[in-house]
Amino acid sequence: MSLLKVEQVSKVYSNNFAALQGVSFQIRKGEVVGIVGESGSGKSTLTKLILGHESYKKGCISFNDQPIPPKKRSDVRSYRKNIQMVFQDSSNALNPKLPIGISLLEPLKNFKDFTPSYMPPGRYTNREKAERLLEMVGLDNKMVDRYPDELSGGQKQRVCIARAISIEPALLVCDEATASLDVSVQVHIINLLKTLQKTLQMSILFISHDIRAVTHLCDTILVMKKGCLVDNFQLNDLYAPERHTYTKALLQAAML
Repeated sequence: MSLLKVEQVSKVYSNNFAALQGVSFQIRKGEVVGIVGESGSGKSTLTKLILGHESYKKGCISFNDQPIPPKKRSDVRSYRKNIQMVFQDSSNALNPKLPIGISLLEPLKNFKDFTPSYMPPGRYTNREKAERLLEMVGLDNKMVDRYPDELSGGQKQRVCIARAISIEPALLVCDEATASLDVSVQVHIINLLKTLQKTLQMSILFISHDIRAVTHLCDTILVMKKGCLVDNFQLNDLYAPERHTYTKALLQAAML
């Protein structure tokens, strides 16, 4: 069953710039899908449409068979709970004036009726919940009292991931989530996402300009160029002869 479905979506801005042209794909429950393409390929625009931050006139985007953006208030709330975002710049995503523990619990405070499965049955303090989330992303739970400027870039991104998974979304959208990190740190973050995906059984949409990162994480790979989806294949078919010339160029540049 499709969790997210994008059908023939086009987006044209007021200056007649066609940011997206008839893009179609789907993400199934528990699937990890990667979108790769250079700057200007339409990845960011597509992300904004999926999150409901921008409107579109042609095509249809649906989540659990409900249109995006949702029209009913109850549907909006459900959608916001079930799709969470991890951005590229973790420094801007965290409030520098708040301890990590408080930032971690923001989603849970917005959905007070949600009981996370990663906590054993019982009653827990907010601090205990924050400590558990830090442990889930491989951080020392003593960091709960630290501030963002006391953490490295990789640690801050782990905190952002922990915050995003705190309400166990059905879909985690990662927009260039490893782009600003050192190569060695990128590998650790990708491995963390793999582990969390299996543990929480969530779907992931991983958006990147780096085809190496995409191939290390994703089951299905979509390639975008100039607003068009030019390739769509399973990881096992990465080197198949029918791959688009642009996909082959990305692979050649990455020397995979």
